[in-house]
Amino acid sequence: MTSWRETASAECQADLDELLNAALPFAQQMLAKHGEFFPYAVAMNRDGQIAMIAGYTGTEQPPSADVLAVLYDGLRAKADENRGAAVVADVRLRGEATDAIQIEAEHREGIALKVFLPYRKGAAGGPLETGQMRAEPGEQRIWSHS
Repeated sequence: MTSWRETASAECQADLDELLNAALPFAQQMLAKHGEFFPYAVAMNRDGQIAMIAGYTGTEQPPSADVLAVLYDGLRAKADENRGAAVVADVRLRGEATDAIQIEAEHREGIALKVFLPYRKGAAGGPLETGQMRAEPGEQRIWSHS
């Protein structure tokens, strides 16, 4: 199987690495502090600047699917201004009976990845225990390439 790194430019590889490095710590911090988090996004503009993005649906406790829809709509609307983005969600891994931080990262070059970091909440406020991070091909949702 061909790795995404074999087909991506050096800029794309660096951008996606930077997006993942920017996206993951906030999720880990929220899980350690609150035991959960709402989906959020990280975008990289054309100049390489990173910004965190929240999705507001108008309600205090919205379903995660609604927040994800708002985030993706917003990222698509600003696609011309960005060169990469990552959307982060707290998910349950089917068939594995574990939770995971899911990061769907996408680059304007057409590379899309889905990264999972399984985790288990520490006992009585203890540290977050994480498993082995893994990646698989993702779905292009922001930049569509024909």
